[in-house]
Amino acid sequence: MMRIVIIEDEKPAIEKLKHLLSATGEEIAILKILGSVEESVNWLSNNASPDLIFMDIQLSDGIVFEIFESVNITSPVIFTTAFDTYAIKAFKVNSIDYLLKPIEAELLSKALKKYRDHYPAPLAEKVNQMISQIPITYKSRFLIKTGEHFRSVSVTDIESFFIQERSTFFITKDSKTLDIDYSLDQLEKMINPGDFFRANRNYLVNIHYIKDMIGYSGNRIKLKMQSGNYPEPVIISRDRVNAFKQRMDS
Repeated sequence: MMRIVIIEDEKPAIEKLKHLLSATGEEIAILKILGSVEESVNWLSNNASPDLIFMDIQLSDGIVFEIFESVNITSPVIFTTAFDTYAIKAFKVNSIDYLLKPIEAELLSKALKKYRDHYPAPLAEKVNQMISQIPITYKSRFLIKTGEHFRSVSVTDIESFFIQERSTFFITKDSKTLDIDYSLDQLEKMINPGDFFRANRNYLVNIHYIKDMIGYSGNRIKLKMQSGNYPEPVIISRDRVNAFKQRMDS
C-alpha cells in the first residue's frame, strides 16, 4: 500500500489527481491533503513521513520550496505545476518527477513506476510478499499405530475426524475407525481447508464424503456421511451453517 500526501490548494486539481491515481490500479492510501505552506509544515513536522508526496509548487501562502526550509523531508516528491520554470530547483530537492498540468495519465503512471524503481517496498512489505508466495503444504498422510503395527493412511481416504470421550478418532472411507494423537484444532491447521469443514466442536468432516444434507431443528443441517458409521448424528452447528452453505455453493 502506497501512503501518499497531496499538497495542493486547487480543488479541481485535487479531484483530477485523485481520479488519475485511482485509475492507475495502484494500491494507494491518501493520508492527507494539505492546502498551504503553513499547514504542510505543521503536518509534516508532527506526523510520520509518507511514502510519496505530490506537491503543487505555487500555494495560497507562498512557494512550496519554503516547506523544505522548515521541515526535513525524507519522502520522495512528485511536483505538479502549470509552470516549467521551477524544474531545475525541483530536482535539487527530493524530486523524482516534474509533471506539468494538466497532468496526463500516462506520464503519471511513468512517474509512479519511477518511484517504484527507485524506492522499493519496505522490508516488512517485502517479507509479507515473500511469505504470501510460499506455497502452503498440508499433510497428505497420517502414520497410525494399531497394536504392534503401523499404518499410513492417506488424508483423501479419511471421511471425518471426531472427538469421543476426550479422544480423537477418524473414520476412513471403508468405515474403519482409528484413533489419532491430535486435537481437532490441531488437525484443522494440518489438513487442506478446501477439503475439510469443521461442522461443530466435535466433528471435522471431509466434504467429498457427504452423501446427503438434511434440514434439522433450529435451522441447522444434519449430514449423512458415506459410511454411516457414526456414534451420533453429524450436525452443522447453528453458528457454522452460513459458512457451510457458502462452502458447498462455492
